[in-house]
Amino acid sequence: MHCKYTVQQRNTNDLTTGKISACLLKLAGPMFASAMLQNLQSLINLFWVGKLGSDAVAALAMSGTILMLLFPIVMGAATGTVAMVSRFVGAGQLDEASDTAGQSLLVALLIGAGTGLIGWFLSGDLCRLLGAEESVNRLARDYLGISFIGCFTVFVLFIGNSALQGVGNTVLPMFAMLLANIINIVLDPIMIYGLLGFPRLEVRGAAWATVISQAIAAGFIVLFLARGVSGLHVHASRWRLQPALVWTLVRIGIPSSGQMLSRGLMALILMRIVAPCGTAAIAGYGIGMRFHMIILMPAFVLGNAAATMVGQNLGAGRPDRSRSAAWLATGIDVIIMAASAALMLAFAPPFVRWFDDNPEVVSVGASYLRTVSPFYIFVALAIVLGRALDGAGQTMATMIFTVISLWGLQVPLALFMSRVTQPATQGIWWAIVIAMAVHGLMVTGWFLTGRWKTHPVGVLRLPV
Repeated sequence: MHCKYTVQQRNTNDLTTGKISACLLKLAGPMFASAMLQNLQSLINLFWVGKLGSDAVAALAMSGTILMLLFPIVMGAATGTVAMVSRFVGAGQLDEASDTAGQSLLVALLIGAGTGLIGWFLSGDLCRLLGAEESVNRLARDYLGISFIGCFTVFVLFIGNSALQGVGNTVLPMFAMLLANIINIVLDPIMIYGLLGFPRLEVRGAAWATVISQAIAAGFIVLFLARGVSGLHVHASRWRLQPALVWTLVRIGIPSSGQMLSRGLMALILMRIVAPCGTAAIAGYGIGMRFHMIILMPAFVLGNAAATMVGQNLGAGRPDRSRSAAWLATGIDVIIMAASAALMLAFAPPFVRWFDDNPEVVSVGASYLRTVSPFYIFVALAIVLGRALDGAGQTMATMIFTVISLWGLQVPLALFMSRVTQPATQGIWWAIVIAMAVHGLMVTGWFLTGRWKTHPVGVLRLPV
């Protein structure tokens, strides 16, 4: 019976045979849709809360900044999950893959609950540390308290989706995000404004709507994993603590968490370096960063697809196919980045003007986009090949490259060049592009060594 199911699984989600381009698109298409849906969920809350006034919007923005600190934790666990599940699936070891998924969900539940409890007690102090006025602080505290208590739902949903990604199924995560969005759209006005007999909860209603929608989506994912729909049979026994397996997940995930945390802290430092240049500089940089993050979305999607392809094919003993998949994903993103750079070079001023027509802001924002965008091809190398290395379990290498490029180069160069160039912002932009180029070259150089092909993941070590 087990062998029969294994064959069926390989016919539907096997990424070790067939055209590499078709496999990448099969993974990346639903992932891209999921990423868009995830961003849409935050916009839904902002739309409804915006009708409550500026204090409510500020509270939501401040809460979002604080909640972003949770992402390094969940991203680390997700990276370990994809690396191990995909490797075991590629080797045909579905029991081990299912155990890994179960332990990942257990870790997500425990860390989410612990983090949520700590965050609930500290939510008021966190808002106060960011300098919020009392009216904003009170609303943010209400929103954060509920969000922290329910944050285990985000952890379970994210890790469940990562387990499915590792097995090659990105369609179910897409439908889970769609379900969460539909529920959120329905619940937001009801709970915020007290419709249909519900009490008027205002900002707290937005928090509850998000937590409930994520909880239902997480339950949807856990149910399908328990029923073995995608080849992972994560029934109750798989949730029993297996210390060795948990340690392997943590060992792979901690460097990824460190990498994300270093990026988040660097962003705060860089904003602090830009701030003395004036309000127009802050606004222009902020607008430029919005475009930057939109342009990077395909890189992360293709990188995640490459990570799954690399893991499965290494597990199947096909390192050459792993390498080809990573390079193809990188090549596709290089084309996307080149097209994006051309758009930014040609239309940067009107793009910035959509958000703010202040001539100073337009000048700074356009300068940022025109300086940085030609170097996006290095970002494609860094992100896509970096995620491919993560899929092979080489998270320590990618973390080291990130820390060197951001903290060893970008921050010191930004401090120095902002003092010796005119305008100061131009020096900061050049510091950013130098770090981009070095980061991309370091990741590419390491990928070319091929050492990742024989990197062990857990108990599985495969020959080239």
